[in-house]
Amino acid sequence: MILKAKERGNAPQLARYLLAMRDNDHVELHEVRGFISDDLVEALGEADAIARGTRCQKYLFSMSFNPPQGANASIEDFEKAIEQVEAKLGLEGQPRAIAFHEKDGRRHAHAVWSRIDNERMRAINLPHFKIKLRDVSRQLYLKHGWAMPRGLEDRSLRDPFTFTREEWQQAQRAGLDAKELKAGLLPVSWTAG
Repeated sequence: MILKAKERGNAPQLARYLLAMRDNDHVELHEVRGFISDDLVEALGEADAIARGTRCQKYLFSMSFNPPQGANASIEDFEKAIEQVEAKLGLEGQPRAIAFHEKDGRRHAHAVWSRIDNERMRAINLPHFKIKLRDVSRQLYLKHGWAMPRGLEDRSLRDPFTFTREEWQQAQRAGLDAKELKAGLLPVSWTAG
């Protein structure tokens, strides 16, 4: 399973994204746990309000869980993967929400946790989370018998033309093809400056 994550703030924007039908055929709010409200907008607003009592700007930990193309992961598979990540990163018991998005018959999941420890009013530190998530991702590929991406098998085999989400979004806003940008196929005037 491809795992992408980041620490972030801006709870209202994240709640809108998780509930948005714009880019999805189907959206399901699967779980809201550990918040007073079971409404996602209100729950993440609660995380925002609690974080204001700290200096933490990136008080949420947001993840996407994407099975490989052609693979069917059950809801139970997603739940187990989320619990595995939670244990690996030390987020057990933290307030969280899970949403499922489906587009073109392909389901993926989003999970978001509050990083604020309510008792200590401090953010939970998540050192080396990308390395830890890479380990979980490998385990999930092996467990399910999915063909592992070459770059996950060996970091030196990563595709140099792969672009980040930020690069893709920037190209989309500009009406350009991110793959062409990364490959340097656009005229020099587009890449200069």
